[in-house]
Amino acid sequence: MKILSIDIGGTHVKVRASGQRESRKAASGPTMTPRRMVAAVKKLSSDWSYDVVSMGYPGPVVHLRPIAEPMNLGGGWVGFDFRKAFGKPVRIVNDAAMQALGSYQGGRMLFLGLGTGLGSAMIVDGILEPMEIAHLPYKKGKTYEDFVGLRALERLGKKRWRRAVADVVARLMQALEADYVVLGGGNAKLIDKPPKGARLGDNANAFRGGFLLWKDTTKARPGRKGSRRRRS
Repeated sequence: MKILSIDIGGTHVKVRASGQRESRKAASGPTMTPRRMVAAVKKLSSDWSYDVVSMGYPGPVVHLRPIAEPMNLGGGWVGFDFRKAFGKPVRIVNDAAMQALGSYQGGRMLFLGLGTGLGSAMIVDGILEPMEIAHLPYKKGKTYEDFVGLRALERLGKKRWRRAVADVVARLMQALEADYVVLGGGNAKLIDKPPKGARLGDNANAFRGGFLLWKDTTKARPGRKGSRRRRS
């Protein structure tokens, strides 16, 4: 079975098919609707063959369907028929959960995606649980995303932003009793020295996570938030 893995972000939509060495991308942004995304993906993958589709969506997902419009893209995602649009079976999970799945190396792992916003997921002994930490209160009446998202990077500058990331990692690692933290997302590359207990991920892990969504499906169980829980 050949799988097309799609990683949807606030800046780019990236794709890779199983068996392919390269990934490809197109610009996204606030005008990106699901129809435009599908058209862009079909153009990017026009010379690839695939049987099924995995999609990492930048928002909460329940029963493999988006339940809220994304913060940094256009509208129309909730209720959109992705299977019909692609003409293939489609499995959708939160984008951070998909990258977390591809980054997991056992134990209790917290994944934080440093991109346009802040993605988060946790895997405990092989069980994947998407999380929505980004908009929880952090300090000074602001949220976690307000201090480690893209706007925070632009506002604070790299040095102060890195300190904020280190503080968030320390707080969440302690609160969630994580064995380790993986920092992914497009801005993780700006971390020159990972905080204690953290390591840098690889954006390519999102594609690996997408491929894993179609593996060992008999071991999967529906999670509370609709992403597939699975044992490694």
